[in-house]
Amino acid sequence: MARIDLVDVSMTLHDGGRAHSRAPGFSINNLSLRIPDGRTLVILGPSGCGKTTLLKIIAGLITPDSGEVRYDDKDVRATSPGERRIGMVFQGYALYPHFSSRTNVMSYFVFRRKTPELDALARAKYQRTSELMGVELTDLLDRRPRNLSGGEKQRVAVGRCITRDPALFLLDEPFSNLDQALREKYRVSLKILLKQFSITTVYVTHDHHEAMILADLLAIMNRGRIEQVGTYQEIYDQPRNEFVAGFLNRHIGSPPITFIGAGEMVQTRELGPVRIGVRPEDVEVTRQPCDGGTRAVVAEIVNLPLVNATILHARVGEHEIHAETVEGFRPGESVWLRFRRFHVFDESGARRESRPEFADHASPA
Repeated sequence: MARIDLVDVSMTLHDGGRAHSRAPGFSINNLSLRIPDGRTLVILGPSGCGKTTLLKIIAGLITPDSGEVRYDDKDVRATSPGERRIGMVFQGYALYPHFSSRTNVMSYFVFRRKTPELDALARAKYQRTSELMGVELTDLLDRRPRNLSGGEKQRVAVGRCITRDPALFLLDEPFSNLDQALREKYRVSLKILLKQFSITTVYVTHDHHEAMILADLLAIMNRGRIEQVGTYQEIYDQPRNEFVAGFLNRHIGSPPITFIGAGEMVQTRELGPVRIGVRPEDVEVTRQPCDGGTRAVVAEIVNLPLVNATILHARVGEHEIHAETVEGFRPGESVWLRFRRFHVFDESGARRESRPEFADHASPA
């Protein structure tokens, strides 16, 4: 296995995060990050923030302008990707076009001198890969890449990655071209594989649901910076700043958080000129006035059948607050809002505190 450390890594990025383009962009400046041995770190961030560039720096496909890339405390900047014992799946697949899918999957063993030990390892790896990938891979094995769809190429690339004997997996949205059913299946299979073999893994995605399933640790990235590292729950409950709080979302289709001036709400006026962030599940909505409540008008109702909830959009003056509720409110109805929990952000956007500091994850009333 391997522990990976990026130490003060800098790289000039252009054109939405691609290195060495002539178009204006931004930079990775003095980025430091640790990927613990045997853990899965998911890098989550918006498109163009530098996720793929960071993955390529770890792989050795791009050399940073400065800083160190360490595998188990050894600087590997001068070590080629082929010598780093990496299993990689990038969006481009990089399959051998003249090989069958079977040979592509087993390519790690094809280019090595045959020995009885290597043959036994190849058979065991092939068997394990077939078990994890299922018939969706078996049916493709005798076809060449030119006869495969994008999703089928992706399956072969993932199979090839699994079959290697890596110390490190690097995965760049490997399931993005699969349909929903296969995507869900392979996420679970990959999670099982990583847990069984404790393989150090860096996984890049912009899919919050995928991040929740796969991550032991989550790194939120924005414009070449790692904003925060922690478990999904740690970051969700205690975001470092407004970007993290506004980016991380738990339910598809639900607004992640509402930001509003503290002076707009009766409950928070005493806090002065700061901004309040409140998540939909932490907003209490009642038809009757309540202690510390603020009067609002229901503007819109959106049902979320998958989570058995309703998102209520309520207007407070010129501002809109989102609340998760199971009660049957109607547009135009007067309601009172009170916060079970909220975050306080200063002028720079940094979180100053949360009240209460730790969430109890209670279900909406």
